[in-house]
Amino acid sequence: MTGRPGRRLGAVFVAGGLLLNFPLLLLWDVPLQVAGLPLLPLALFLLWGILIGLLAWLLEGAGTGNPADSP
Repeated sequence: MTGRPGRRLGAVFVAGGLLLNFPLLLLWDVPLQVAGLPLLPLALFLLWGILIGLLAWLLEGAGTGNPADSP
């Protein structure tokens, strides 16, 4: 995939790699519980779900649009 959809998917990939790796992941590693759940696993699950939803939204939108955009 080239063009704008490819760039958006690449940006989501990079954002996911940054959000789910060591330096930024330490932000969630605090002794805090939300609704009885530790914050780190809850944050990981929510970030993972947001990334999947964002990818689904981008991929569904990539098939619709201007026919001139498709190769």
